[in-house]
Amino acid sequence: MRRLLRRGRVPEDVLGRVDLAGQRVLAHAHASDGTWLLGTREALIVVEPADTIRLAWEGIETADWERDGDRLRIAEVGTFGETRPVHVFTVPEPGLLLQLIRERVTASVLLQRRVVVSGKRGLMVIARRAPTGRGEITWAFEFDEDVDPNDPAVREAAERGLRSAQDELGEGPQPI
Repeated sequence: MRRLLRRGRVPEDVLGRVDLAGQRVLAHAHASDGTWLLGTREALIVVEPADTIRLAWEGIETADWERDGDRLRIAEVGTFGETRPVHVFTVPEPGLLLQLIRERVTASVLLQRRVVVSGKRGLMVIARRAPTGRGEITWAFEFDEDVDPNDPAVREAAERGLRSAQDELGEGPQPI
């Protein structure tokens, strides 16, 4: 088994627990709790000892690795008002996986537009799609910390920013 790990291969029993849907593993890392992190063209597949989770690249907001604590932290895109899902793994060496995660997550962002509400305060309008180019565009708002999304002026600015961004991508409402 140590020989397999040293050579950088994912053990066959781990691959046997995952439906790769014809994809191949481009990069991987092994966490100290036994979890395997497999990066494919379409997703990050988390193979835990008791479960498997598939995180599409367009559903991941950030990934950070803390060298001091060997912690890989992956935050999913969240829904306003709800706790954002965050996954933390102790990974002594993420190797090429961290690079792959960042590249694929960045490739999923089609557009980011800053919308000012007042002074320097505002929000971001973000359009994302699978880095493969397939699938629908998803839209999200990311509000500055001191901006209230329930404020009518903020809502109006967000809608205006969304319409402008959709028009730029040709995704807005079609005229009759």
